[in-house]
Amino acid sequence: MVTVNTTYDIAIVGGGLAGLSSAILLARRGFKVVLFEKKSYPFHRVCGEYISEESRPFLQSLGIPFAQLNLPEIRNLLVSSPDGSVVESALTPGGFGISRYRLDAILAGIARSCGVRVMEATKVNNIRYNNGVMVVSFHQQEIMARVAIGCYGKRANLDLGWNRPFAMSKVGKLNNFIGVKYHIRIDEPEDRIALHNFKDGYCGISQIEDGLFCLCYLTTANNLGMNNNSIPQMEEVVLKRNPHLARIFGKAERVWNTPQSISQVSFMAKSQVEDHVLMAGDAAGMITPLCGNGMSMALHASKLVTEQVTRFLCGEISRAEMELHYQKNWQKHFSRRLAAGRLIQGFFGEPWLSGLLVKAARGFPALTSYLVKQTHGEEF
Repeated sequence: MVTVNTTYDIAIVGGGLAGLSSAILLARRGFKVVLFEKKSYPFHRVCGEYISEESRPFLQSLGIPFAQLNLPEIRNLLVSSPDGSVVESALTPGGFGISRYRLDAILAGIARSCGVRVMEATKVNNIRYNNGVMVVSFHQQEIMARVAIGCYGKRANLDLGWNRPFAMSKVGKLNNFIGVKYHIRIDEPEDRIALHNFKDGYCGISQIEDGLFCLCYLTTANNLGMNNNSIPQMEEVVLKRNPHLARIFGKAERVWNTPQSISQVSFMAKSQVEDHVLMAGDAAGMITPLCGNGMSMALHASKLVTEQVTRFLCGEISRAEMELHYQKNWQKHFSRRLAAGRLIQGFFGEPWLSGLLVKAARGFPALTSYLVKQTHGEEF
């Protein structure tokens, strides 16, 4: 193992929204930052690609050029049960659509311009704490940093190395999902996000940039296994039982023939600190995607972690205080949303329960607004 002589203030593992945003904020404060990303920008991620309005001011402060991007503004919600029954509602405050392919690449460019060392196509094998220093191992090399932040997403080899409970748990209701995403061309309302239920899953569709739509669905690994591990067969046999999904899959023009997919998705509770590594984004905890708020949570978490890291590096608080304050602030802002998301998820994927929820929402319009509010926060 070769140790690189350069010592950084902060090493960030994972170049998604939480990682890139944290890197930009910390570099702008004058710290020396290195960021590791196992892929090369630009690239696609399995993601619903809808961001709630609470995040717009923060993204503007990072330098996202909204005026140039001309992104669709999403202000309406449609939910269907597996039998095709629907409820529609205004979505307040709503949000906007943008692909991760576009957004992550823009943020990576901003990070570089701020002086962040962005190490693409670099997989981190281990992070360990050694006598007050974080040691990050990659490609038979090591670097040292005063602080390490884990923003590597839903699941990684690092989780197994730390024996994190969600990664070691047996198959259960919250930890054995798969996600599938397409970009498509279709004639659908550009100001609407739709959530279509099917047995053991649900599918979201909303517009992103350049007139394209993101179609992304979540279902159980068992659903895929019951269909010979064939995504096309599962879509034909299971998803298309919902008449809205049958129509969408029938008339959509797919930008890619083969979808993006991810397995072993877990919504179990996670810790926000592991062996002195501060976790942000999906590595700290995942909200169910039907809530459409995972990206906003990742962005907000970057602000929370940056505040405490700055205080530590400036000598205002100890490492233990940094970790404790971050965990408390993370729980304060996100624990209610995660609990609400898990509760709402229980209604989705079960035909009779989702049907009941749709009927209840149609009879009591305020119910939809209330449920949306439970999974969203304020501007940060």
